[in-house]
Amino acid sequence: MTGSPGVRRTPGAAGAAVQAGDHHGWKLLYLVAGASSILFVLLLITALVLDFMAPPPVHGGAATLDFIASHKAGYVAEQILWILPNIFPVLVFTALFVALSAFRKSLPLMALVVGALPWALLLAVPVSSRGSLNLVYLSDRFVAAGTEEERRTYATAAEAIIAENNTPAIVGVLSALGILLMGLAMLTSGKATFPRYLAWLGIATGALGVVSELLRHAAPGFYWGYGILLWVWFITTGVALIRLSRVAA
Repeated sequence: MTGSPGVRRTPGAAGAAVQAGDHHGWKLLYLVAGASSILFVLLLITALVLDFMAPPPVHGGAATLDFIASHKAGYVAEQILWILPNIFPVLVFTALFVALSAFRKSLPLMALVVGALPWALLLAVPVSSRGSLNLVYLSDRFVAAGTEEERRTYATAAEAIIAENNTPAIVGVLSALGILLMGLAMLTSGKATFPRYLAWLGIATGALGVVSELLRHAAPGFYWGYGILLWVWFITTGVALIRLSRVAA
């Protein structure tokens, strides 16, 4: 017999105590990751606004370098807004893993590795789907070039970077797969750590994302739909993590 004499512990109270203990000490992580998830979307929306105001060319090395020379400040700001926020999803996936690992181990860990690693790798690659900071240097050299041959050399180098931008990357597929796996982990955790609708939203977002990334250029309509759903998932996940931080101590 355990426990203090005369004290009755109901199953519900015991379950709540266990769940509270599972999150003990992770309040700051949940709060920062939740805020980062929402900030991630806001920064990408800002980048999209800049892109709509002055859309950079997606073809033609010389045309792209000329555009950058004429819109340098806006172009640099847009590229930073596309690339730098990629650190935020790493925090989000880490917080989700911590929250779910108390109930399941393997699936949340696989979701963390598959989902977070692509975003971390994107930080090491100075390109976004809408340009590259490397093109800023090439633009400066292109404008300062004294001969047509030199200009063609820089334009050719720019074409190589543009081609990389327009090539579907496997990291996009892995990121979507990570969201799918995290949704499955939420659905099968057997606990009410996260609302059930968030699990289904993750599954739907991840599944659509895998298809959209594979058919990014063949069926761009799917990709736009996935992009919107992805932002909804990050905002909803951010709100859920912030709420979770309130019960963690």
